[in-house]
Formats: sequence, C-alpha cells, structure tokens
Amino acid sequence: MKNRAESVVEQSDTSISGETILVTGATAGIGRETAIALGRLGAHVIVHGRNEQRGTEVVSRLNSTAGSGSFIAADFATQEGVIELAETVRSEHDEISTLVNNAGGWFTEGRLTGSGIEYTFAVNHLAPFRLTYELLPVIAEGGGRVVTVASEAHRQGSMDFGAIRTVDEYSGWQAYCRSKLANILFTRELSRRLKAAPSEVTANTLHPGIVPGSGFLRNALLPIRALTRIATVLPDAIVGQIVDTPTDAAETSVYLVADESGSTHTGQYFVDESPTEPSEQATDERLAKRLWNRSAELTGIDPDYGLDGQTDTTSESHLDIRNPVREFTSPDPQANGE
Repeated sequence: MKNRAESVVEQSDTSISGETILVTGATAGIGRETAIALGRLGAHVIVHGRNEQRGTEVVSRLNSTAGSGSFIAADFATQEGVIELAETVRSEHDEISTLVNNAGGWFTEGRLTGSGIEYTFAVNHLAPFRLTYELLPVIAEGGGRVVTVASEAHRQGSMDFGAIRTVDEYSGWQAYCRSKLANILFTRELSRRLKAAPSEVTANTLHPGIVPGSGFLRNALLPIRALTRIATVLPDAIVGQIVDTPTDAAETSVYLVADESGSTHTGQYFVDESPTEPSEQATDERLAKRLWNRSAELTGIDPDYGLDGQTDTTSESHLDIRNPVREFTSPDPQANGE
C-alpha cells in the first residue's frame, strides 16, 4: 500500500526481522504509526506509553504483522519513570537495535517539576537524555541506532539556561522550541562522543511534520487546537496540502531505523528523509557541551555518559559503559506523552 510509511520511503522490501526496537510515546499518533510500520518490516517493537488500553491495542496490531510487540507503561514526567522503563527493557532484552525517542509534548501552562525544572524541558529533553544513557549499553551491543524526534520549531528556539528553572514569563511555544533545539544539540553531542569512544552506535534526529489529531497539540493554544480540529474533518486531498498525517510524519523515523543511511550517517538532522542543516545555534559545539553537562547535572548522572575511552577538553571523568550510575532527581509526577 502506497500510504504506508515504509512504502513511501521505499523500505517495504526491507526486513528487520529479529531486531528489537523501542519506540517511546507509541500508543498514539506518530509513535503508533512508526511502531506499526516497523512491525510490518518484521521487528519486535517495545511500545512505550502511559495508557495501557491503547498500548494493548498497538501490541495487538503488531502481533498481526510480520513482527511482534510488547508494552511497557512509564511516566516520562519523572526520572523514576524513565529509569523503571530502562530497567524493564534491560531485564527482558540483552540487546535492542534502535531506540526511537519519540515521546514529547507542548504544554500551554507553565509549571515546574518536583525538582524545580521547567516541565517541557524535563519531559521533552531530560527524559530522552536519561533514557538513552540508561539503554546505551544494550544499544551498543549490536552497534545500534538512536533516533530522536525533534522539530523545525527548533529554529525559533533559544537555549536560555535560566528558563530551565523558572516559569516566569512562560511561553509554551518558546518552551517547546527550546526543547526541540535541545534535542538536536543533544544528538550532535552524543554522536561526537560516540565517535570519540569509539562506538559503532549512530545518533540522528529529525523533523516529523505537523500532525492534527495526533494528541500532540492537545495542550496548545485554543486557536491552534481549533484549526487542527477543522483539519481532521477536511478531505485528505486538502489536508495533505497543509499538514501531515501521522503516517506521513512517521516516514523519516522509519527511514532512519530501517535504511542503511541510519547507520552510515550520524549527528545529522533529517527532514523528509534527507540530511538538512539545522539552525546556527543547533550547530554550536560549545553550546552542545554546555547543555550536555547541565543535563547530566540535572539528571544526576556522570557527564561522561558511560562512554569508556571518551576524551574531551572539558575535564570530564570516565565511566565504564557497562555500569551506569543510578542517581536521579524526581520531577513532578504529572503524565506526558501517549
């Protein structure tokens, strides 16, 4: 079928049978379509989300494909939830081929987590930062891939470190743009460190598109929510000229998981399956290192990220990749991400 994500990106004949892939935020929208497409290619997909009923439905769909699925519930608004997810994955799987950091959200109301971190930054950036750290040993077993869903909205973001600890003059849009900028900076710095380790693991990020009805914009401003509701009832031929469907938006994620490009490229930002230059700020190496160290501090992990042999001029220590540290902060227990 032409409208399947894997068909559009010419991966329908690709087999990833035997591979285990974790897709976060996979019970609805882009994550759900990504998971099901990967199942059709033969993978076992670990479905992450908060809603067990939706998770069970996605697993049922996966089990009717060439692949299979399993569901793990976890709340990404807490570091404890992230760690518990990682521990469950590691206890059940010796190796995962790809981690797809898909979960995220846009929150209109400004609030801080229990540890005093701005909520959007905690969920959209610190959660995948910590999850990748926790799972890197099992990803590295097979020289796997880390794929992180960012957004073109990063071009309107600014890495204001002061805004990480306050909601004074809060803007949901700016907080979201900042978190997506952080996703790209994180991916580029992770890639740099992986190459220096050295490790065969690759890390890439992408822009999925704008998807009405995916659940992602449920916390957006009222005019935006109203526009997306209108889009959901318009004919596909019209909507397709304005916004993306969840299937459209899953295409680049599926491409980076299944295509050889996902292992030959690293540290890249993809739009429509093509490497694309991100904003000038997103390519600032000093800023990426500063964000990395700040993120490590906020999540309570060693900034070396377990990359034994990593060298850097920032005087960071070294830690064996097989022995991740366990300290964490505990943000607000409010939920995020389907």
